[in-house]
Amino acid sequence: MKSLGSTLKKSREQMKLTLKEVEKATKISNAYLSQLENDKIKQPSASILYKLAAVYNLELNNLLEASGVVKKQERSEKAGSNEWLKRLAFYADDLDSSQKEEVLKYIKYVTQQK
Repeated sequence: MKSLGSTLKKSREQMKLTLKEVEKATKISNAYLSQLENDKIKQPSASILYKLAAVYNLELNNLLEASGVVKKQERSEKAGSNEWLKRLAFYADDLDSSQKEEVLKYIKYVTQQK
């Protein structure tokens, strides 16, 4: 599979978008986007990937796989949770680090209740 950066750059160019246009649509700085495209940042957050997947009309799982966040085998095993992950990623940027820890604690609690 291509690197995350080359995947993002190719998608942006195919859509004839500039970095500034993507910045405006996603609220991700054009400097950060450039670093992503040049593979200087290899594992951005899931919420960043979610926003880019939406703008570029790409599958979030493909970007997660390209960034190394998810391995291909894991992706196919967890395909059913894709929608839930998208919803979680959407809200992740609005949480501070202590809130994210609380969410993780709650998820751990819920899974232990089974």
